[in-house]
Amino acid sequence: MHRVGWLRAAVLGANDGIVSTASLIMGVAAAGMATEQILLTGVAGLVAGAMSMAAGEYISVSSQADTEKADLDLERRELAKDPEYEFQEMTDIYIKRGLDADLAGKVARQLMDFDALGAHARDELGISPASHARPVLAAMASAVTFSMGAALPLLVVLVTPPPWLLGTTAVASLFFLAFLGAVAAHAGGAPKLRAALRVVFWSALAMGLTGLVGSLFGVEPGH
Repeated sequence: MHRVGWLRAAVLGANDGIVSTASLIMGVAAAGMATEQILLTGVAGLVAGAMSMAAGEYISVSSQADTEKADLDLERRELAKDPEYEFQEMTDIYIKRGLDADLAGKVARQLMDFDALGAHARDELGISPASHARPVLAAMASAVTFSMGAALPLLVVLVTPPPWLLGTTAVASLFFLAFLGAVAAHAGGAPKLRAALRVVFWSALAMGLTGLVGSLFGVEPGH
């Protein structure tokens, strides 16, 4: 859980970087574009995607941070206005978690004497340091990992002859995605095989549909 502040944004950024850039490459390759045009499209997708991911994560996580702040401000006012009601509220929370009434009251009193707002934030609102919203960290993680992910299909384009480009990009990208899914699952303590298969399935679907669009609306090579 202590990794959740950056892990979700990092995995999403890297995954989206690979999928969106590989899909763009496959779409324009299927349309018959020259290698230079494919590279230009991929680089443009990398830059635009990284900026979009950073902005989107910052705005999204900032909204979460604003909500957390508003909840904490409200809780602070309620503690100042009616501390006994807030004490009873905490006691009820601990009773519902399995403590008897006497012990629940003692726990609530000691925690509130030590840090009343912190106790309510954690046990009533579900806000903890591990899950606290960090907009700048999330934005940076998304932008950097998107760029790293997007660079992988571009490297494949640079080293692959045009006749093999579609197949090689698809296979290499799916390999990268499976590896990413397994690494992310390992970092989060989740089953690695299931995570790898999940990301490969949905990514293959995205790339396949984009390649199909490119084939349907293709142009002659060099045009």
